[in-house]
Amino acid sequence: MKVYIDSYGCTFNKADGQIMAGMLLENEIDIVESVEEADVIIVNTCYVKLPTENKVVYRIQKLQKEFPDKKIIVSGCMVEIDPEKLEKIGPNCSWIGPHQLSKSADVVNATYCGEVVRETGFSKESKVGVPKLSDGSLIHIIQICEGCLGACAFCCTRFARGPLNSYPIKDIVAEAKEAIENGACEIQLTAQDTAAFGRDSGEKLSDLIKEVANLDGDFRVRVGMMHPKNVLNDVDEIIDAIKHPKVYNFIHLPIQSGSDKVLSEMRRGHTLEQYLDILSKFRSEVPDLTLAVDVIVGYPTETDEDFELTVKLLHDIKPSIIHLSKYQHRKGAISSSLEEIPRETMKKRSKFLSEIKSEITENENRELVNSYQNVLVVEKGSKGGFIAKTDSYIPVIVDNVELGTFVEVKITEATSTYLKSELA
Repeated sequence: MKVYIDSYGCTFNKADGQIMAGMLLENEIDIVESVEEADVIIVNTCYVKLPTENKVVYRIQKLQKEFPDKKIIVSGCMVEIDPEKLEKIGPNCSWIGPHQLSKSADVVNATYCGEVVRETGFSKESKVGVPKLSDGSLIHIIQICEGCLGACAFCCTRFARGPLNSYPIKDIVAEAKEAIENGACEIQLTAQDTAAFGRDSGEKLSDLIKEVANLDGDFRVRVGMMHPKNVLNDVDEIIDAIKHPKVYNFIHLPIQSGSDKVLSEMRRGHTLEQYLDILSKFRSEVPDLTLAVDVIVGYPTETDEDFELTVKLLHDIKPSIIHLSKYQHRKGAISSSLEEIPRETMKKRSKFLSEIKSEITENENRELVNSYQNVLVVEKGSKGGFIAKTDSYIPVIVDNVELGTFVEVKITEATSTYLKSELA
């Protein structure tokens, strides 16, 4: 039997897809590279934003229409967040919930034999140290915990991922060690909120980062998104851990709005002053820090004055990476009961912020032109060449190098998303 897995969304969901593939291989079920080769197709869904919802819904419908003889299984967040819609668009599809990955082989086998099987609901099963099929790159993703401690008014993902469930540091370190010994050169520690790690188990993110970074080998560690309110609990120790030479000088610290009023209405659990204090501490201690932020444009209660505060904040903090999202209602989210702002206002604000985003990020990158950087070559580029990462986790295009090696390059050109270089 042959299975094709089509994964959408975040790094965490990508890792879920790798776990399903590993489980299937262990049960002598082949993983193939195309839909055409497959007997069974798994659509591993993301549901965080409406455009992604539309994309996965269209994909499920299209696969059923184009390949009526193939069996289809839906996994990922949609299974838990919107089973009603899933039942409507794919009544003959089997389901694998995000917490039921250990049952992947059973669901695939039963579905292949003509049954409709639906495994849903929460569990405390660990996703560390389980079979995993990587995508062939030298980047190894480790899920350090699942779920979160938040109650953000705009979020539906928490209904799929559930309450916080942290995995033991010793298990995470063991998986990282094995991955490095097998050739991985970048370890990505990922979660819905890495800063929440250990709040349920008595362990700490800072200790985890240090233990992974202290493993033998030539590699880098990337720490995933941290919710500001949970960084506050361990900020000095997290900064100390990020300063480790094997850890990228990078933080993903979402802000969502520059208005305290909107932050409160979003139920973010922190103020703008607290956010800026965290950022100030990081920037004073970590040289060449790359800051990635998330911003929601047009939250239902966002006034023109609130929007201007967000614009001012971005100009003030000048993030190197800005993830912009237009607000849209999500199923089950508290904010979905609010009236959305006029479409034209949303469009205008989004366009304005997109222009600011390009200007800020390109200017930040342009400052690196003619500088010399020690970069780690992590993967092949989709359009040729190789993608390397600076110590600050900025992507650099470079030619004539070997995967997994550190090389010295001179930055020759900058765009808003990456750098171009030549060997020094």
